[in-house]
Amino acid sequence: MTFLNIAFPAASALPVSQIAISAFAGAARPLLGLGILATMLIVFKPMLLGMFRAALLVISPKQSREEKTATRNLRTMLTIRRIANDLDGTSPNMAAELRALAARG
Repeated sequence: MTFLNIAFPAASALPVSQIAISAFAGAARPLLGLGILATMLIVFKPMLLGMFRAALLVISPKQSREEKTATRNLRTMLTIRRIANDLDGTSPNMAAELRALAARG
């Protein structure tokens, strides 16, 4: 210990405080960055959601009413044919009627 450490104690504590401050700043920098990122996401949330929905519509566009009706009718027709195929061995008359019903669409 030198005379200067006794005369100026702040000068000997300065390197220790610099290390502590740099460690605090090193730990706080990622937290500050995450805070800024979270704030930006909250502020721009409506715009980001709109862009996400627009991207989903580009990938898989919504069907029109006519397309939905056609899909539903096709699914119903295929279901009736499947039921007719199941009944073919036990009740051929019923299976024929179901096939005729499915053919009408």
